[in-house]
Amino acid sequence: MSAIFESRELAAEVAEKLRVYAQPQRLMILSCLLRGERTVAEIGEITEITQPALSQQLAELRRADLVSTRKEAKQVWYSLASDSVDLCVHTMEAIFCGGQHKLALPTMSPSTPVEKSLVGVAAFAKVV
Repeated sequence: MSAIFESRELAAEVAEKLRVYAQPQRLMILSCLLRGERTVAEIGEITEITQPALSQQLAELRRADLVSTRKEAKQVWYSLASDSVDLCVHTMEAIFCGGQHKLALPTMSPSTPVEKSLVGVAAFAKVV
């Protein structure tokens, strides 16, 4: 997969996906589902989103492939659609909820090692 800066098309796709996340009621629904699968009634009760608005927001989340559904008898159960959605919502909570939600991410190593002779204040600069 390429980096976002390498493709306008990819950047547009990411921006559209973020647009779907960037709505308060949808964020509340996604956060609720981070804790596990829920029925529509449970989501409405927990988030206090009215039924018409909840149906509209759940439809938008389904269209964006952020939630998945399964039907059991007359109940429709909602859950986060993938691990990447889970990670994104979890990350937002870790960033914006005052550190109440700890996020364990793998440590990233630099793609190219820094030369030992350049370690210091300006390790990123190459001296010519």
